Order: sequence, then C-alpha cells, then structure tokens
Amino acid sequence: MQLADILYSQGFGTRRSCAGLIETGAVEVLDASGIWHVAAADDSRVGDYPAEGLHFRVQGQEWVCRMKAYIMLHKPAGTECSQKPSAHPSIFSLLPSPLRLRPHKGGALGVQAVGRLDQDTTGLLLLSDDGSFIHRMSSPKKHVAKVYEVTTKHPLGEAQVQQLLAGVVLDDDPAPVKAAAAECVSTHHLRLTLTEGKYHQVKRMLAAVSNRVESLHRSQMGGLKLPEDLLPGQWRYLSEHELLQVQAR
Repeated sequence: MQLADILYSQGFGTRRSCAGLIETGAVEVLDASGIWHVAAADDSRVGDYPAEGLHFRVQGQEWVCRMKAYIMLHKPAGTECSQKPSAHPSIFSLLPSPLRLRPHKGGALGVQAVGRLDQDTTGLLLLSDDGSFIHRMSSPKKHVAKVYEVTTKHPLGEAQVQQLLAGVVLDDDPAPVKAAAAECVSTHHLRLTLTEGKYHQVKRMLAAVSNRVESLHRSQMGGLKLPEDLLPGQWRYLSEHELLQVQAR
C-alpha cells in the first residue's frame, strides 16, 4: 500500500497533502530493525510492511496504523457526544485530530460515538469508524447490556427495584420498559443494567418509581468494564481481548 494512501487513511489530510508531507521530509517510518528513517519522496511503498501496525511519525507525531479504530473513552461530565455541540465542549475535542479526520465510507469524517451519553453523564463511551460494529453495539435488537451506577436523590426501596425489574411505563411509550438487572448497592446507589437505549431512559425510569437521578455513570458495556486507570477525559484503543469482551453477551 502506498505510504501517502496510508497517511490519508489515518486522517493526516488529503492524498495530495499527504504526498506533500512525504516530499518535504515530514514523515518518518520505523523499519524492521527498530530504526526511524525519513521516507523519501520516491518511496511509493513502505518496504515489506503491511499497512496494519505500521509505526510512523508525521511532523514528530508518532502513530500506529490501524485500518479500523476501536476506542474507549472515559467521558467526563459537562461534555456532549456531538461533533457540533450546542452548549458544552464536544467529546471529540478530547481526541487527536487524525481520529477526527480519518475518512470512511458514507462520507462522514472521523470516528463516531457508539450511542450517546447525556452531557452530565460520565463513564464508558465507545467510538469507532467501523459502521458494522457501531450498528451491532447500538441496535436494540442486539441486546448489548449496559451497566449504570445511579446515585438517587431519595433512599431506594425493594419495591422500587422490583418495579424496575417488572417494567415501568414511560410517558411516551405505552409498552413497559424493564431493567435487565437492578441491585441496591447502598441506600442511594443503584446498579442498573439495560439492554435498550431510549432518550433519558435511566432518568425517566427512576422518575417512574418516584425517585430522581442525582448522578449517572456508565461502568460497563457488554463484558467490558471501564478500567480504573482510565481517568475522565482519557481514551485508548481497545485491545483484541477487550474488543471481544465488549461484544460478549
């Protein structure tokens, strides 16, 4: 694969501008012996390296080529899951520009959020440029479990928990909505597991049982838990094992 095409696929600009980066000596490639060398303008192919996993630097910024990006982000409070936020900073501002600019089918640029969290909700958020993965993780038909840590305004009672498990009616949907699991961790801490995603669902479900959400944090998706060492605002790529975990039921 041509080096300019690799740079383009990773979000470092148009094919022409990527070729210009190579011509001006702004691109370095890590060879098989672990030595960095400046890519020459006539170096149309990257030796015997496959594109996937190629280490390179663009104007000093080190990068590893991934043909598909799978990312976990610890979403902080006061951020919006939109590329065009209305009142708060975008979670996309926490990512390096190549991840926001890499092209993919459909014309959209950059990685996309797998579902959304409200601006005041914190926790595990996935992003990817793999459309099939995004659909698989977001579709209510796939029943991907999402675990939320809910701090409530009023003390929790067993009757409220049983109501959530049995199903509550939200104001715009006559069909009862059930929690897949619900556990009182303490008097004001509920661990709630859902397999569908409706607008403000957790807040509306708690309101339906005469309580109120004071804070909301998503701690798990599928079999993947938010790592304790991933601090608010930080992100990293999913490992192969984590990618399998998040898709496990």
